[in-house]
Amino acid sequence: MDAVAPALLVAQAVGRIGNYFNQELFGGPTSLPGGLQIAPQFRPAGYQAYATFQPTFLYELIFDLAFAALLVWLGHHRHIRPPGLFALYVSGYSAFRIFEESLRVDPSEHFLGLRLNAYVASVLAVAGVIWFLRAQRSRPAAAPAAAADAAPGQRPVTGQGRSAL
Repeated sequence: MDAVAPALLVAQAVGRIGNYFNQELFGGPTSLPGGLQIAPQFRPAGYQAYATFQPTFLYELIFDLAFAALLVWLGHHRHIRPPGLFALYVSGYSAFRIFEESLRVDPSEHFLGLRLNAYVASVLAVAGVIWFLRAQRSRPAAAPAAAADAAPGQRPVTGQGRSAL
């Protein structure tokens, strides 16, 4: 599962390129440089007067690639017990989605004034953190005693010093 986490982020980043060409999943109106021009037929109701919008899919693309690189780095430089990297993916991506959902203006179900997706992302972010902490606190499974498996008079095989045949 840990190996899948960075790959999922890269796949999600590639998918965000499609959002650009489809002119979908963008944020609210903006006058900032880098605002995205959206054709009038793709603008949500109530936003016809605005021409440029926040490119939230670009924000997610950048986040996905940066977070994938961070997870790969953590996997190589820190001792994280499995499935810790996947749990970090769940919590990190979900936390970003909370931010992203606050910017988006496309139609979505709302509950108590917030987008339903923000609630789902909040629950997953918390669950991911709890999952990560539990995975890191759990004791690793005890390795089977190699000496007990060895036949009398033989040395246990430890995986070191073997030669390729």
